[in-house]
Amino acid sequence: MNTTPEYHRLDYLDAVRAFALLLGIVFHASLSFLPVYIGWAVMDVSTSAAVSIFMLISHSFRMALFFLVAGFFSHIMLHRHGVKRFSQSRLVRLAVPFIIGWFMMKPLLVSAWVMGMQSLRGDVSVWPALQQGSASLLESLHAPFTGTHLWFLYYLLLITAGVLLLRQLIHGYRPIANTLSRTACSLMHWLVYSRFSIVVLATFSAICLWFMSHWGMETPDKTLAPNLPVLLVYAGFFCFGWQLARQPKLMAQFSRLTWGKFALCLSAIVVAILLSGFEVQTGHPQYHYLKAAFLFGYGVMMWLLTALTIGVFKHCFNRPSKIIRYLADASYWLYLIHLPMVIWLQIAFAELPLHWSLKLALISAITVALSLLLYDLLVRSSVVGAVLNGRRKERVLFAGGRDS
Repeated sequence: MNTTPEYHRLDYLDAVRAFALLLGIVFHASLSFLPVYIGWAVMDVSTSAAVSIFMLISHSFRMALFFLVAGFFSHIMLHRHGVKRFSQSRLVRLAVPFIIGWFMMKPLLVSAWVMGMQSLRGDVSVWPALQQGSASLLESLHAPFTGTHLWFLYYLLLITAGVLLLRQLIHGYRPIANTLSRTACSLMHWLVYSRFSIVVLATFSAICLWFMSHWGMETPDKTLAPNLPVLLVYAGFFCFGWQLARQPKLMAQFSRLTWGKFALCLSAIVVAILLSGFEVQTGHPQYHYLKAAFLFGYGVMMWLLTALTIGVFKHCFNRPSKIIRYLADASYWLYLIHLPMVIWLQIAFAELPLHWSLKLALISAITVALSLLLYDLLVRSSVVGAVLNGRRKERVLFAGGRDS
């Protein structure tokens, strides 16, 4: 059963998708300002505990938000273009950037890491670091396509393939398909309208989070073997977005802004912050209860921040905007290439006697500005732009042309 109506471009969801990816740039830019060394490429002379709080909150929902929006748009595109064309489009727009991007990003990231380690000793050698980064490609062939920030494309491919396979299996049995479709619609209606739905959603996330290597969402960038708890969390958000697209009225309810949601979200954030310090106290007699409480609060925070972000952007950007559409188109490219720039800038700023907040703002702004310039000059109207955006589009910054 297809209950999806004809959609025009949803500008506020374009804005949400761009925000989720741009937030990832700021998240990575903040890593050098943590007050404790976590193994990142470089550690700045100016640090703050506030960065730890920002990272805890932003990391809880930025990728969850991205996967929910991806599921929403995937359902729309599938029913607009059909299974064959949709599958071909996903392969081109996800697999091609993942594979080619890895070959481009891996040596740049390794060289950035080498320079970061050198900067901690006070001596940076750019050319030898670049050579070492290039040599790392051969060393990485025993574990290809790992060790970069592009893991999200791999997981999006896995989840999309799984949803398509399940859909084809179910649709082979029409009576079962109709029954499951009605059940899914009823379940989604309850999950969106019930006061207790957040308990169910947060509990599901908390159970998955329990099996991760640390408290909070794990980053599965070390191997191509799927991290099942991570896969389940992001698949849950993807499928939730998929089902929201089947019943458009549910998106309005899910993202509805209420004082109750804001209060509960703030409470969950406070609980997560207060309990996060117990992660390292493994000998605490109530350790497992504290962990369970933290993970439940984390799950509530994750789902409510996702819903409230969509609601805020719907309230502020639910109208056509050339700027938002341009940023939405560019955000995919920005996220693909940002990490080497971020680390290089972190190295350049590490020893400067400036406040961490100013450095973070400058690193984020310079990265976005340079990436946008490259996007408009080299990508937007090229074959790369066609792969990333679905078709070539006119330049805006350099040609003064209209956005198509």
